[in-house]
Amino acid sequence: MANKLKPSAKVSLSDLPDLLTIREVADLLRVSPLTIKRWGKKGKLPAIRINSRGDRRYKKEVVQRLLGVNPS
Repeated sequence: MANKLKPSAKVSLSDLPDLLTIREVADLLRVSPLTIKRWGKKGKLPAIRINSRGDRRYKKEVVQRLLGVNPS
């Protein structure tokens, strides 16, 4: 599982993949994965469901907007 984000690592927003996992988004926003799921249910951070398990992925542009960063 390459490209895992570590809370202490410096992250360049331009280097992020187009779709992020719950853990990656939680680490970026410094909140728990459960908070990310709750925000999804409230419509604050919409998720894309993939595969038969229904794993959640989040668009990089939406996360950047939530951070107040204009995607370039």
